Amino acid sequence: MTKVYVGMSGGVDSSLTAALLKEQGYDVTGVYMKNWTQDLPGMKCPWADDLADAKRVAVQLGIDFKVFDFENEYKHKVVDYMIEEYKAGRTPNPDIMCNQEVKFKIFLETALEDGADMIATGHYAQVENGVLKMAVDANKDQTYFLYRVTGTALEKTLFPLGQYTKPTVREMAKERGLFTAGKKDSQGICFVGKVGIREFLSQYVDQVPGEIIDKKTNMVLGHHDGAIFYTLGQRHGLDLGGGLPYYVVGKDMDKNEVYVTTDLNDATLWKATVQLDAVHWINDAPTPGVYDIRIRHRAALTSADLMYEEGSDGVVLRLHDEQRAVASGQSIVIYSGAVCLGGGIIR
Repeated sequence: MTKVYVGMSGGVDSSLTAALLKEQGYDVTGVYMKNWTQDLPGMKCPWADDLADAKRVAVQLGIDFKVFDFENEYKHKVVDYMIEEYKAGRTPNPDIMCNQEVKFKIFLETALEDGADMIATGHYAQVENGVLKMAVDANKDQTYFLYRVTGTALEKTLFPLGQYTKPTVREMAKERGLFTAGKKDSQGICFVGKVGIREFLSQYVDQVPGEIIDKKTNMVLGHHDGAIFYTLGQRHGLDLGGGLPYYVVGKDMDKNEVYVTTDLNDATLWKATVQLDAVHWINDAPTPGVYDIRIRHRAALTSADLMYEEGSDGVVLRLHDEQRAVASGQSIVIYSGAVCLGGGIIR
């Protein structure tokens, strides 16, 4: 019997994942990954409640249950990376790094060493022979967050929810009487629950007031608590009030200045060509040509010509339609039909 370790977060998706695999005849063990336990001012980390919920479902299903403590590795590989990227003026995605470094690396390795044949998670995605494909539910598809996983890791991975929609998943959980069937999905940063990125970063970086400057007139329009908290295209949180809305079109980390404009057609806001670094292919590198790309989670797919930079591992994308607010440090993910090929980090 194939032994599968299921990453159980205490939510409905991973609970149903464990239930379905048990029904399908797998020898299932639930595993709670203890990645983050730190409380923040005014915000209690929900890890203990999530652990209790995951354990309760495991008891309901009559499966073994373990806790893997990855807190140290998580802090170094995910949290520190995120903080350094923000300090450099970029906009990273910690969920992508969590999948690359923790769920499909450390968790997979630890599970296999502990006797598992495979791992499984509640991600909305599909995998066939190490090839990553989009989920049936386009609204919930999570391949964007999985593009840095290796094909080798995916060969040892199951995604049972990839063929279902979220409403169906909730219904199936309810039918099985799972304790977490009605539990709300977690929001915010992957490891700190409901707290926003600004509140989280404030614990690790000094809030240094600076000027918000109109790019066109060079006039000082207002002040901010730190350029680190702003990203390209951002509209909310500027507190400039009155008239047309302002958008962030740039920032100078050394001067701690944020530049804004009311001009939605400002050239800085729109990109027709994008360079990608830290490029990762799940399987083989694709040949140059036309592919679909996604510039952020939930963004519509758009097409681009993919070319390789001479003398480097970088990729150049010539977008068929200009895209707005393509921020340095974010990821662009590349598709061929339903297959997720990989992607890279915007230079």
